[in-house]
Amino acid sequence: MSEVKIAAGTRTEFGKGAARRIRRDDKVPGVLYGHGSDPLHLTLPGHELLMALRTPNVLIALDIDGKTNELAIPKSVQRDPIKGFLEHVDLLLVKRGEKVQVTVPVQAEGELAPGNFLLEYVLDALPVEAEATHIPEQVTVSVEGLEAGASIHAKDVKLPSGVTLAVDEDAVVLQVLAAQAEEPAAEGEGETEGEEAAEA
Repeated sequence: MSEVKIAAGTRTEFGKGAARRIRRDDKVPGVLYGHGSDPLHLTLPGHELLMALRTPNVLIALDIDGKTNELAIPKSVQRDPIKGFLEHVDLLLVKRGEKVQVTVPVQAEGELAPGNFLLEYVLDALPVEAEATHIPEQVTVSVEGLEAGASIHAKDVKLPSGVTLAVDEDAVVLQVLAAQAEEPAAEGEGETEGEEAAEA
């Protein structure tokens, strides 16, 4: 996974008023924590952060006040429920070579067997443990030819080298269901206006 470099500044103002002022400047308030250190309150550039967060578990190389460089991954992102802009981000401090637990999106590929089947994501993201600088963007699972009743468990998912499961290996990730048949129309619903007129 490539690193995304972002210049951040420390902040000393807190509260809703301060956060609103930060967002008016197209910036986002955030907190960096981890490794037993005191939380560091930051201000991050809104557009750059938004673009970076399009990649799940993105590795962010922070240049803090032009003095300190740290690596972090996003742990919690708050967005405005209506407009969708970033309101706040929590960043977890990581070190090169360190293992971290994250959830990685699951992507199905292939076609189910012919028939009226539905694919259900029981887990749309798989908990794994990986080196902080080598977190996969997603894991891909083949569903080619599967029929109703088939399940794919965590242990069936092929993981990149160095990545291990952080969930019970028998946990169901995907399953194939038989689609329910449509109920027949109620008696009389199919009558035409002409038939109704003839009966009147």
